Amino acid sequence: MPSLPSAEALSSWLSSRIATYVQRRPEDIRADVPLADYGLDSVYALTLAGDLEDHLGLSLDPTLMWDHPTIAGLTQALLQVLASAA
Repeated sequence: MPSLPSAEALSSWLSSRIATYVQRRPEDIRADVPLADYGLDSVYALTLAGDLEDHLGLSLDPTLMWDHPTIAGLTQALLQVLASAA
């Protein structure tokens, strides 16, 4: 089993991924701003869920994005999912 990513590594990966989707620089993406404020819609949320599944090697509930609409919230939720799957 691979080691769990740190919160910082996961948050940084999410920022980079979201920046790519919305054509901004990763440093312009703030962890406490709702992803919808950057223009992420349901299509992007499903794409992000798929990218996360590939990146982390596990299956995720697509509603995770709606339940945790910021990078900070999503990072914490993902760490909990990863810890319980380990």
